Amino acid sequence: MRAALDFVYRAAGGLAAAFIVAIVAIVFAQVCLNLADKISVAMTGQGVGLTIPSYSDFTGFFLAGSSFLALAYALRAGGHIRVSLLTNKMPAAMARLSEIAVICLALVMSGYASWYMGLLVLESHEFGDRSSGMVSVPLWIPQLPVAFGLIILTIALADELICVLRGAEPSWQGKGENLLNE
Repeated sequence: MRAALDFVYRAAGGLAAAFIVAIVAIVFAQVCLNLADKISVAMTGQGVGLTIPSYSDFTGFFLAGSSFLALAYALRAGGHIRVSLLTNKMPAAMARLSEIAVICLALVMSGYASWYMGLLVLESHEFGDRSSGMVSVPLWIPQLPVAFGLIILTIALADELICVLRGAEPSWQGKGENLLNE
């Protein structure tokens, strides 16, 4: 089970990275088209008007997808910002209880967000909601990676809670604290 869960977290992180690469490719292509337009204006006095239709919409969709799909991977890798000022001063038993309480709270919050994002995806599909850009995209398509990212985060938090309740250290323990010292 551990290998399967780790695969899901890594796959979601890899897909998030692919969305970032897609953002870079779209923005680079649009910059090149803008440059070609400027060169055309300089040479002929008239622009050719090259553009990628709805490129800003697509980059926004990809940014949302990458942000949410990366959540579980970042959690496991210790990439989320954690304020450990109080827990570092607590006795070990109290720090552990605090960690469990925070994981439980995060699990409830991500479960709630997952549920309602799933409902939003279904509602957008049912009512045929579409984006308003030049390229009209059914909204459930860009909403789906956000919902999957939240669901995977909820699974990762439940995984963490079970591991911590069994006596293991959280997966992020010791991974993010020393990043600024390196």
